[in-house]
Amino acid sequence: MTTPSPPSAYIEGYAKARGYDAERADNYIRHTAVGDPPLDPVMEELASLPPADLHRFSKAGIDQDSEVLGTAPRVMREFFDKVDSENPPWFDYEAFRPGVRAFHLNATRVLVAFVTGVLIEGFSTLIAKSFATTGRVLNRSTARRRLMQNNRHLLEVFFPGGLRRNGDGWKLSMRLRFVHARVRHLLANSGDWDHEAHGTPLNAAHLGLATTVFSMRLLQHAAAVGATFDQEEQQSVMHVWRYTGHLMGVPEEMLFTDRADAKEIFKVAHMCEPVPDQDSATMANALVGAIPLTAGISDPDEQEAVIKLAYTLSRALIGNEMADQLQFPKIRTFGALFAYRMKQRFRVLVRSKELLRSENFCQLLEISAYDESQEAGMSYRMPDHVRASKSSPW
Repeated sequence: MTTPSPPSAYIEGYAKARGYDAERADNYIRHTAVGDPPLDPVMEELASLPPADLHRFSKAGIDQDSEVLGTAPRVMREFFDKVDSENPPWFDYEAFRPGVRAFHLNATRVLVAFVTGVLIEGFSTLIAKSFATTGRVLNRSTARRRLMQNNRHLLEVFFPGGLRRNGDGWKLSMRLRFVHARVRHLLANSGDWDHEAHGTPLNAAHLGLATTVFSMRLLQHAAAVGATFDQEEQQSVMHVWRYTGHLMGVPEEMLFTDRADAKEIFKVAHMCEPVPDQDSATMANALVGAIPLTAGISDPDEQEAVIKLAYTLSRALIGNEMADQLQFPKIRTFGALFAYRMKQRFRVLVRSKELLRSENFCQLLEISAYDESQEAGMSYRMPDHVRASKSSPW
């Protein structure tokens, strides 16, 4: 296979990554030019469809409403026929159980790791360009909705039965796949996207990298703030996210096989990626600023305290180098993770395990709630303009 030609923003990092692992580096760069091969042609063919019809047909496919889906264009029907008839050969539903059980016992600490480590690292790459170009996450208010959506997706994929075909984890993962494909199409045709510099918007390389962050790095960050997972549970969490990545359209060639593979993909990808720029910094700081709003904290002093804690934990988790690149405040982090773990252990000692599990689950439900605009249930609307400010609500 020939060596791929990288987008210009990746040239320096790609050369470095090839010196470490040429095969993985080539694979990563190759997928910066790939979106979602099965779904992108569908969205291209249906681009002129009225948004209400596109939403209605995608909802019918995800919800298995055969009556409505039967009136959809052939390409939409064929896409869902294939989705519903195939699972990858490595898929094992029973393998989800240990990870789901451990997730709910550790829910609060996992969520802390997710919002202060995982999501921040995700925005350290050029995937931030997609959000910056659309204006999707530019301030605390819009970042709050983004956090709620991410938290809810995390909850649903780890809900017992959530990744069954009729589960909300499955449905949300497929909905995100459609949203990504829609935004990818809008960006690619907007005239605002620099293909030569950045490759394909919301590309398969970034989505594959994201699955390693949501799984392998989630386990690492969660352990750092006091979560405990045994080997079987760790393998199960990886399997949950491998299947979730599959549902979200990550090509098999870009999808990790196990935790060791995810670790290497993560390392090579960050070698390839350029240093985080202003767009990454803006996105990351907006997310941190939105944490108290997402948790329903309105008192200004409490908000300030939560934001300071979030910056402290985030800097401790992602490291000073990345925190500085993201323009985080200079905060001493020595002993911060140890102190946080001790506080969590004290809470465990004074509460029963069953009560702790109940509190964790209820807290996660509360701050991962449906949007106020979606009280009737899951929304299947998608953006109809590349600029978030000009798009209909979705």
